[in-house]
Amino acid sequence: MKKYLVLGILFLLPITAYLFFAMSTSYFKPLPVITHSVAELDGFKTLKGNPVQLENKITVLGFFGSNLEAHRAYAYNLAQKIYSKNYAFREFQFVILLPNGTEEQAKDIETKLKQIAPLDSWYFAFGTEKDIQRVFQSLESNLSLDSNMSSSYVFIIDKERNLRGRKEDGDKKEILYGFDSSKIAEINNKMSDDVKVLLAEYRRALKKYKSDREI
Repeated sequence: MKKYLVLGILFLLPITAYLFFAMSTSYFKPLPVITHSVAELDGFKTLKGNPVQLENKITVLGFFGSNLEAHRAYAYNLAQKIYSKNYAFREFQFVILLPNGTEEQAKDIETKLKQIAPLDSWYFAFGTEKDIQRVFQSLESNLSLDSNMSSSYVFIIDKERNLRGRKEDGDKKEILYGFDSSKIAEINNKMSDDVKVLLAEYRRALKKYKSDREI
């Protein structure tokens, strides 16, 4: 009897696993679009003087303002919990917008971040306060920048420049526009999960595209 039981389990387990993954693929729910057409990063330059853009990239977008030291811990949280796990995805990037004149602060923090992961896809981008405000307002969120042009919140932008988030988050079922990088639990749980969902969405679309091309 035990022998047949073991054989039965060995036979049914692969089938059950297959059905589980097949169902999860069929009922895959993409991360909701909260705001369409977030403003492009026109006029911003990286530490190397290169332009940076949102189009055709999956972006974690942040606004750390003129007092970058105050956001040092937030940058480390994001680098450890999100960036280090996903930077190898070719179309994934981190972009932190900063006012002109904060380049030296960024270089100091960048040196420390390199100890966590290669910064090939992490950009500190510099522009005018007017341009920073323009991009932030285009998110159409319920949040605001402080007097230093900063916020502890970061945002997930898809390749079509749409803000992704949650339409019914928490007990109050409020819209979740961004993630508070000062809260490790929120970064480690909510944001980590949502980044995984968005990356899986594009991986799934890429596989379907390749399959259709083969047909």
